[in-house]
Amino acid sequence: MKRRFSLAALLALACLAPLAVQAAYPERSITMLVPFAPGPTDTVGRAIAAAMEKTLGQPIVVENKPSAGGILAPSEVARATPDGYKILIHHIGMATTPALYRKLAFNPLNDFEYIGLINSVPMTIIARPNFPAKNLSEMVNYVKANSQKINLAHAGLGAASHLCGLMFQAAINTPLTTVPYKGTGPALTDLMGGQTDIMCDQTTNTIPQIIGGKVKAYATTTEQRLPQIKDVPTANEAGLKGFELGIWHGLYAPKGTPPEIVAKLNAALKAGLKDEGFRKRMADLGSTVYPEAMQSPAAHKKLVEAETEKWGKLIRAKGEFAD
Repeated sequence: MKRRFSLAALLALACLAPLAVQAAYPERSITMLVPFAPGPTDTVGRAIAAAMEKTLGQPIVVENKPSAGGILAPSEVARATPDGYKILIHHIGMATTPALYRKLAFNPLNDFEYIGLINSVPMTIIARPNFPAKNLSEMVNYVKANSQKINLAHAGLGAASHLCGLMFQAAINTPLTTVPYKGTGPALTDLMGGQTDIMCDQTTNTIPQIIGGKVKAYATTTEQRLPQIKDVPTANEAGLKGFELGIWHGLYAPKGTPPEIVAKLNAALKAGLKDEGFRKRMADLGSTVYPEAMQSPAAHKKLVEAETEKWGKLIRAKGEFAD
């Protein structure tokens, strides 16, 4: 005997099918794209991925997609199938790329579902090991007097080190020759080797080098000194008043990812941010985990909107952008 189903019943079953798939999410591994070569963002990405796996029950494969300005990874995620299996970790670059690029293959505010904020990382002003200045005041005076000879290294257009470098040049009112690299790793390697002179980079990358004496540290961009490098003064107390900067990281999914999946990713993120191993790893690197009130998708997007306006003004005033 053949069973007959009404059109209404068939439509109801069709509607239930995607809900069942979403309820089972995730059924396989998730890929997290990192827009840069191994460095600070990669460190944060791998740490939070390991913590989130405990809640999701599936592995998160971290994949580096380095490119100039870190625009390849977000472009790929923006075009990805919105099923929660390809996500993005990015830093402050999500707020700066609209001002840095005349043409951009994605819109940071409109082409993604925001999952939540992870952490804030301060910066350090550092130099090659044999840089002659003893403190930040001497360093600034030396840079100003030798501005035509000084090279400022950074990890590429839009990288945290590039943005901090822009702030530093503006703060001392002295333009410098900048040397862009394809990632923080090679930039820091050349700084340690003496091929470049100064750099401004995240503590997640520089604290081990500072402790090891491989670079000379002049200041942090924090309100208070960092316990990991307590002998290094803040920029404010060393003479650069108001020079405070934190580089935040957040997670993103393609626009159109079902709310149920975004909610599961956000829940896994929140659980990961409470993980003792993750929190210790971040603390050891001078990073601060965002409080729970800032971990929601709405709070995340609000921050990006505010930072987009703030950095857009500075970048356009400096006139540094790519084609």
